[in-house]
Amino acid sequence: MKAAVIESVGRAVVTEVPDPTPGPREVVVEVAACGLCGTDLHILQGEFAPKLPIVPGHEFAGQVVGVGTQVTEVAIGDRVAVDPSLYCYECRYCRTGHNNLCERWAAIGVTTAGGAAQFAVAPVANCVKLPEHVRTEDAALVEPLSCAVRGYDVLQSRLGAHVLIYGSGTMGLMMLELAKRTGAASVDMVDLNPARLETARTLGVSASAATPDELDRPQGWDLVIDATGNAAAIQDGLDRVAKAGTFLQFGVADYATRVTIDPYRIYNQEITITGSMAVLHSYERAAELFANGVLDPEIFISDRLPLDRYPEALDQFASGVGRKIVVVP
Repeated sequence: MKAAVIESVGRAVVTEVPDPTPGPREVVVEVAACGLCGTDLHILQGEFAPKLPIVPGHEFAGQVVGVGTQVTEVAIGDRVAVDPSLYCYECRYCRTGHNNLCERWAAIGVTTAGGAAQFAVAPVANCVKLPEHVRTEDAALVEPLSCAVRGYDVLQSRLGAHVLIYGSGTMGLMMLELAKRTGAASVDMVDLNPARLETARTLGVSASAATPDELDRPQGWDLVIDATGNAAAIQDGLDRVAKAGTFLQFGVADYATRVTIDPYRIYNQEITITGSMAVLHSYERAAELFANGVLDPEIFISDRLPLDRYPEALDQFASGVGRKIVVVP
């Protein structure tokens, strides 16, 4: 079969690899679409993936074309979205319900072959059937949405909160859509990319600007969300949290990223700083939200490129052009 392969640091190619075969409790999915993510860029840079080469792609959906000998939950022909998370269920964190912090954490498309290919293997437990009205090629959005749902689980946001989001890429826009639906009084967004801010305005952001200094909230925001992973944005965001507010580190920063905190202010103003890591008990809920129209795929997916152009798609994503980019085998 044809697949994208990150062969070594900085090098991605499209080549032929062996067809996958399912284990007893696994299925083979013919991939309809696979989204690109910042994690893919980290893998390209030699981070996250335990070893290269690897077939990337952890945001994908498709049709079941093969089933293992012990699979009864889905059948050939079913359309599914795939949760890429792979846990050991044995370590301390899994046993205490923090599976996303698993000591043996793994993921399809990160540590094992993923969906940037014609076919992919997944545990049947990770497959969520799609209702008839959901297009399979749009359902690659379910996985990033499930990360956003996890972020709001961590926030435990209260009604009437004023929210500031750094970054109007795919994840920032998803956080915007969820903020609107969790009772935010206002949702403001900052980004240096005018085209992306225009999309935020299309989706109904309360206010948008290149910097929070252009926004009228001198007392700060109740919830500040970084969806960039950029050190300057994170540093600025920490200073924008209102008293008794919360800062969520949602964007994936480089390992070497460092910022400075003000311990006295955190104490004196009861500020919470927290993080959200990938998916946790949120994939099925995200699939239901997606089926109910929480996202408009025509707005969120800006580019649908053939799998043959995967290296080009990575370059485009890295340059910040477009929103969600998906490859179509």
